[in-house]
Amino acid sequence: MEKQSYNNHTKYYPLHHFVFYPLLGASLFWSIRNSIRYPENAEIWIVISIVLALMGLLSLIVRQHYGLMNQDRIIRLELRLRFYQLTHKRLEEFESRLSMKQLMALRFASDEELPALVQRTVDENLAPSFIKRSIKNWVPDYNRV
Repeated sequence: MEKQSYNNHTKYYPLHHFVFYPLLGASLFWSIRNSIRYPENAEIWIVISIVLALMGLLSLIVRQHYGLMNQDRIIRLELRLRFYQLTHKRLEEFESRLSMKQLMALRFASDEELPALVQRTVDENLAPSFIKRSIKNWVPDYNRV
C-alpha cells in the first residue's frame, strides 16, 4: 500500500465514482438528447431527466451525509483520546475554538507533533490546508469514508 501523504489522502468509492455516477450521467445525457431529438415526446424525456438528476443528487447527499457524520464523530473521539494520552489534558478545553475541518486536519499529525500543533492552531487559527502542510510525520488514515 502506498504511503499516505497530503498529496494522496483523498479516497474514492469505485462503485459510486466509477460505475454508478458515470452510468447515471450517461442516462441523463441520453434522456436530454432524446427530449431534443423527439420533440413529440419531450415532456416524458424531460420528466425522466429530472428524475435521473434527482436520483443522482439524492444518492450523493445520502451517501456522503451518513458516512461523514459518523466519521466526524469518530475523528473527534480519536483526537480526544490521543490528546489526553499525550498531554493528560482534555481536548474539550480547546474544541470550542477549533472547527471540525481543523480537527480533521489535526488527525494526520504524529504524536510528537499533535500537542504543539493543536496549541498553534488554537493560537493562530490555522487553516486546515496549512495544518496538513505543516505536518512533518504524516499519520495515515486508510479507513476514511
